[in-house]
Amino acid sequence: MDLTYLRSFMEIARCQSFTKAAENLGYVQSSVTAHIQKLENEYGVVLFERYGRSMRLTSAGEQLHHIFSQILSLYDDSKHLISRQVTGHLHIGTIESLIGFFLPPVFHRFRESFPQLSLQALSLPETTILQQIRTGELDLGVIMDRPVRDEDIEAIALRREPLVLIAEPGHPLAGGTAIRIEDLHHQSYVATESTCTYRAAFEKLLAERGVEYRIHHEFGSVEAIKQFVGYGFGIGLLPRIAVRRELAEGRLIELPFPAEEFVFHTQIVIHRKKWKNPATRHLIELLTEAASDDKRPCP
Repeated sequence: MDLTYLRSFMEIARCQSFTKAAENLGYVQSSVTAHIQKLENEYGVVLFERYGRSMRLTSAGEQLHHIFSQILSLYDDSKHLISRQVTGHLHIGTIESLIGFFLPPVFHRFRESFPQLSLQALSLPETTILQQIRTGELDLGVIMDRPVRDEDIEAIALRREPLVLIAEPGHPLAGGTAIRIEDLHHQSYVATESTCTYRAAFEKLLAERGVEYRIHHEFGSVEAIKQFVGYGFGIGLLPRIAVRRELAEGRLIELPFPAEEFVFHTQIVIHRKKWKNPATRHLIELLTEAASDDKRPCP
């Protein structure tokens, strides 16, 4: 049964006129007449009676009016529910730096639009995020890496993410003069976890230049790295967004290190065949806006 027939029936009952109902629905009168005839044939009853110029529902028509009203209401509710995706879960894979310093205001705005949808962000290594995007375990990923090129994954670049070499204010390499890779020889280094992509790129560069270094500590926590660097345990390499406050307040300093070798981008990754429901599309829009607007000073 076509729901169009039900809507024609309901409008005729409301207007008590085939002609007026056809005008309101944008049909010719013969179309709504055909809709009612098909309903009457389907149920084997007469739905409308004429009394002179007036028209009213038959007893069968009154019963179906109540039922059709419920059917159309449920159908409209289902469309609203699915189109808004107001309940359910959206699983996001990302890294600790972005969870702490980029995503919170985005998630806050998202919750205002989809308050009943559970947005679950998991801190994972980039390789794990990409793998779980491929297998469908994650709906979407937000990573910081070199541009992703993968036949199964769509990558949406948000912005270039500067990396900075940080140290305590009294570090021997502080002083404003640009340092060379070789100046890092025998330096102590407070490192991110071994799966971190920019750590791997940094250590690869040091190895290629024959620079020896000592990993003093290794942490998965950005805050722990900043604390240990601030207490003089060694230098650290972190995204600028993670150390803006400390740099602005003078608790850490940026070593003038040539960073052109480290071109990393914050990017959204999603399976190419993943259906982008309205909630997912909205989240992508918010992430894109936040990436372009995030030039505000440190609070």
